[in-house]
Amino acid sequence: MNTNISGKVIVITGASSGIGYATAKKLSEQGAIVSLGARRIEKLEALVKEITAHGGQALARRTDVGQKEELAALVSDTVKAFGKVDVIVNNAGVMPLSLIEDLKFDEWDQMINVNIKGVLYGLAAVLPYFKEQKSGQVINVSSVAGHMVAPTSAIYSATKSAVLMISEGFRQEVKTYNIRTTIISPGLTESELSDTISVAAVKTSIDELRKMSISAESIANAIAYVISQPEDVDVSEMIIRPTTQPM
Repeated sequence: MNTNISGKVIVITGASSGIGYATAKKLSEQGAIVSLGARRIEKLEALVKEITAHGGQALARRTDVGQKEELAALVSDTVKAFGKVDVIVNNAGVMPLSLIEDLKFDEWDQMINVNIKGVLYGLAAVLPYFKEQKSGQVINVSSVAGHMVAPTSAIYSATKSAVLMISEGFRQEVKTYNIRTTIISPGLTESELSDTISVAAVKTSIDELRKMSISAESIANAIAYVISQPEDVDVSEMIIRPTTQPM
């Protein structure tokens, strides 16, 4: 068991499926205490039961990351239950791809609220605790799409690019508090992200691409690697793609 993960209290958003779900299981298996947030509380509660049945410790709270009060409550509940918070994995995200000319205003707002504000609110929720204890780790899940853009991905790519800039700015600002900051940028990965695409032709195209996806566990392994590093090592960014992904 990795002793730099064992015993750490780790908050994970978007934990009801995909990368968040796989990360919660992986970290729990390595001895972490996990606090899980997502909107689908029934899925979180099922995961908590699975983790505790195997001897782990976990907490679940229904959380809409676009609401700063809900993220603050998730972190506050975590500290009340376990006495501290060591790491936050800002993983929650949505990807309703469309052409700009389709004018999907509600979907634009949803991506901004979840993909950008959700990260900012996660930082705001843990920062007072990290500052007080002079330690902590932030892992923000961006995307390969944050490094490039294609037709239909303009807004999504913009939100994920924003995560890169927010993360790097935050990293530079909080060095005096011994806080580590990492960006994880997955390529095509097994998840429910394409379920949010409302344009049938776009969804069909993306689902075809996603046939080359790597498992969510591959990203969970990367997150575990980052957390396992010594406290004086700050892994700034990891880009993880399927071998066959061209972009």
